[in-house]
Amino acid sequence: MPSRGKNDRSLRLLQFHRPPFDLNRAPIPQLTLESRRCIQNLAAYRPPKTRLRWPKSRSAAVLVALFIGRMGDLYVLLSRRASSLRTYAGDTALPGGKWEDRDKSLEWTARREAFEEIGLPLDYNKVPTLCVLEPFLAGNKLVVTPVVVLILDNTLRPILNQAEVTSVFSHPLKSFLHSDPPFATEPEMLELKYHTYTDYKSNTMPGQIRMHNFLTGREAGGTKPIFGLTASILIRVAAIGYGREPEFAPYAPDQPTMEQRIAYALRYDPVFREAERAEGIDPDKTPEPWSLVDSAQPDAKVKRRLRAGRRLRVRAKL
Repeated sequence: MPSRGKNDRSLRLLQFHRPPFDLNRAPIPQLTLESRRCIQNLAAYRPPKTRLRWPKSRSAAVLVALFIGRMGDLYVLLSRRASSLRTYAGDTALPGGKWEDRDKSLEWTARREAFEEIGLPLDYNKVPTLCVLEPFLAGNKLVVTPVVVLILDNTLRPILNQAEVTSVFSHPLKSFLHSDPPFATEPEMLELKYHTYTDYKSNTMPGQIRMHNFLTGREAGGTKPIFGLTASILIRVAAIGYGREPEFAPYAPDQPTMEQRIAYALRYDPVFREAERAEGIDPDKTPEPWSLVDSAQPDAKVKRRLRAGRRLRVRAKL
């Protein structure tokens, strides 16, 4: 019998901490062919490698918890944040929060937060991980990593932490690729479009940022639309899962990539620079955003704007 080396032992430990997901063996309800392909695509997804390194104190994670509806379609769990919270009060959001010292990974951060907020079990057998996405930059100066999971037990019921969450509801995942609403439109909502977006000038780096807005169909009851970072993450998850881009343009014409935005923040934002130095990271060794064009492949207009921003920063230092 061949001897087992260190690599074999590492593989066994990895499988222990995150059991591999096998769609054919999973005890799940009847799936549509489209939903089955979506789950397979997400389970096979691996984010591109990045040269960036950011401080743990500015790291966070959110959980994109999917489940299978009665007709075999995929839905995502969303929560309505409590109105008493200091930040983003009343917003529609994904469960999640900041990394803590006790967290063994950002995946665990997302799972822990979902357990604390809505009572979602930490059990990998009941809620297996499909994939971990590339990070996103949040407006509150955090680098947020989305973790996509699949709820296999549809008998689970949420246990809300009322101090953080007022209610939970679901929304069809594939509706983040369309401009038409997935629900019957109420008479008072006829004049409102299901999907809209606004392009605004970034206050942190050159270029514009596109902010998307999706109605939930619950606005009459006080639920806010799905917008901003949450909308961007769900567009990305849906695009990966269903293997196609949305029917609308997801980015502004001169929008820098998310990796470039994070790089810019790591190099030039005082909050990030202070946090990096506190953790022994040299912010000046972060790649310049414009140097990431080979992997991001932005158009020439974006490249010129990024270089112009770099020149302005250099002049300001002088």
